[in-house]
Amino acid sequence: MRKTSPASALIWSMLGACVSLAFPGSPRWTILGPGGGGAQFIPTISPHDPNWVLVACDMTGSYLTENGGKSWRMFNLAGRSFGFVFDPRDRNTIYVLGTGLWRSTDAGKTWHLIVPDPKTIVRIRMPDDHASLNFDTATGPAPRVRALAVDPEDSRVLYASWGSALHISRDYGISWQRVRSLPEDAVEIHIDPRSPRQQRTLYVVGRRFLGLSRGGQWRDGKLPAGTEDFIDVSAGFPKAGGPLVIYGITGKGVFISEDVGQSWRSASPVPAVFQAIATSQWNADVAYVSYRNWEQGGKRWFGVAKTVDRGQHWELVWREADEPAPNIRDAWLTERFGPRWSGNPLDLGVAPNHPEICYATDYGRTLRTTDGGKTWHAVYSQRSSSGGWVSTGLDVTTCYGVHFDPFAPNRMFITYTDIGLFRSEDGGLSWVSSIDGVPRRWWNTTYWIEFDPQVLGRVWGVMSRIHDLPRPKMWRNQSPSTYEGGVCISEDGGRTWKVSSMGMDPTAATHILVDPTSPVEARVLYVAGFGRGVYKSVDGGRTWTLKNRGLEGQEPFAWRLVRDTTGTLYLIVARRSEDGSYNNPNDGALYRSTDGAETWTRLPLPAGVNGPNGLAVDPKDPKRLYLAVWGRRTPEGARDGGIFLSTDGGLSWRNVFDRDQHVYDVTIDPRNGVIYAAGFESSAWRSDDGGRTWRRIPGYNFKWGHRVIPDPRDPDKIFITTFGGSVWYGPAEGDPDAIEDIATRAVRPGFGLFASPR
Repeated sequence: MRKTSPASALIWSMLGACVSLAFPGSPRWTILGPGGGGAQFIPTISPHDPNWVLVACDMTGSYLTENGGKSWRMFNLAGRSFGFVFDPRDRNTIYVLGTGLWRSTDAGKTWHLIVPDPKTIVRIRMPDDHASLNFDTATGPAPRVRALAVDPEDSRVLYASWGSALHISRDYGISWQRVRSLPEDAVEIHIDPRSPRQQRTLYVVGRRFLGLSRGGQWRDGKLPAGTEDFIDVSAGFPKAGGPLVIYGITGKGVFISEDVGQSWRSASPVPAVFQAIATSQWNADVAYVSYRNWEQGGKRWFGVAKTVDRGQHWELVWREADEPAPNIRDAWLTERFGPRWSGNPLDLGVAPNHPEICYATDYGRTLRTTDGGKTWHAVYSQRSSSGGWVSTGLDVTTCYGVHFDPFAPNRMFITYTDIGLFRSEDGGLSWVSSIDGVPRRWWNTTYWIEFDPQVLGRVWGVMSRIHDLPRPKMWRNQSPSTYEGGVCISEDGGRTWKVSSMGMDPTAATHILVDPTSPVEARVLYVAGFGRGVYKSVDGGRTWTLKNRGLEGQEPFAWRLVRDTTGTLYLIVARRSEDGSYNNPNDGALYRSTDGAETWTRLPLPAGVNGPNGLAVDPKDPKRLYLAVWGRRTPEGARDGGIFLSTDGGLSWRNVFDRDQHVYDVTIDPRNGVIYAAGFESSAWRSDDGGRTWRRIPGYNFKWGHRVIPDPRDPDKIFITTFGGSVWYGPAEGDPDAIEDIATRAVRPGFGLFASPR
């Protein structure tokens, strides 16, 4: 292994993590779940083949289908994607506008960073609570490309907007020339293909400005009167030729301009609130617009309207209220939650050469029409022959655990945010919603479930209306003391539930433990109530008592509970501050109880640490603890995070892993003692020697990972739950070429760079 400086090694290994690709259906990794379930955006259809489509989400993954949505493969570029551009001449070349400008020349299998030039990067920072990726160059933070266009006759020529300026490259993005200043960054750049190649006519569209560059002269356009910005905007060229047609949504409705903003006409299909609009790049007579809150007949309608004559007339091709529309062929989401759960589309995408093809994305789904809106079909999930649902690979869900029924080997569960609990009766091949009996206001999130180890069918679950804990964004505007949720119990293997929270204040219950040594007829259970503390039941969950003696401060953010083999309990209290600053004496803590939660003793955290997030106890040595820690934000990046080891029951600690600063959880396989870790930095890790050395698990590279869960059926396989990418299932081995010895911090430069681990 070639050695390099720690700084250089860190940069190149992180870049390797950014560009690695994993895709559902590969020999190494599959993604489990019902599909969909989270917000999806910017559906973008290839000009070469309308079956090639890209979709982004707000949870860092991006998705590509080559067969019209029958199946999707996920790719990850270490952050959200904000735009996709297909090369108009080469069907295999795709650009992604994300943390940087990325290009693939092999249909999305591998990716190259174009802006910034990787050779100019001197530092990569992931400082904040979401480990957002930042590239720093010698001249400062790297630019973020906000809009891109490729010349229709010369793929070497690129036009891009960043830093409130228009730039041009004539060598595939190797070098750039600043063309002119802009009032702000553009959101779309259009090239008139009939204009001279050496002096292209460009249309530049922003949220607050319009511009036309023709013959070397620039002309500003105007927005509709009384409008400061567009909610959404889309533009294209008429099929019969002519200037660009611009469709814009403002707070006053839908407007259309055919002269680059010199004049506008109002063209709203109905009196409603409009969300998204899209036209066909080469047939701008056709456009689709998403609407909501149209009041008619005592109902508030939502859906999509379509025009084929530039807004002179509109047809409501999607019209829903409380009941599913007959032309919407959805999958499990409408069946479980009803049509209002997803609502009207957040984004629309129309095929450049086939205006009858349109994709719509919303808070949980992607749907497609191929007949101009007459029918819409879900492309995020398919019903299996067993009646359950199978993901098409478009997985946008946050999950916390994978759980196996000890009495039914093929029955397993995934505890989800936003879509609640899902159950599989066929070993994970298909999935059904499993929240019947749970109060509707608790449907949103199931944080954890626990099975009775001796009673067939008995299982407890903690459910809440509040999702995404323990991320601090959840209490910016709402006190945890107002959170709703509690405990439910099932006696039929999770098929149906009933509330079992007597004595428990309303709370976001985030974790539950059962004492397996307690009497079957009087099970002892413990629950972490976020903002409340620890609740204990000595009667199988029928009644609960708050057990906070020794916990310091008000509203303890009780997050996770751990019980070791001797019965000692540990409680992780999440930190309050988003940046890790020390603004609260009770900010982030670890407690221990040796008397069944009757009293708690605060343990010292490692120096500089205030973001404990997960804890694992060695099953063979209860004094040996592994603590997963969230780093603190500093101008140089996150620090004081990673994994810390205690060999004296938490009295003292030492860092054994600082390669990732945002480690969500650490777990131990009791069968072989292997330690696993995952977090928000695009990687998962394993250690076979008690934490002395760590090996990266190849193929997994989702940006926001939660926890690794060893497969109880197969010691060579693991599940990885994620914050936005459902459950990854694949091989447990580490890559011998990616071994990292923390003592030397030596990693191979360029590991995985611009390549896809197989």
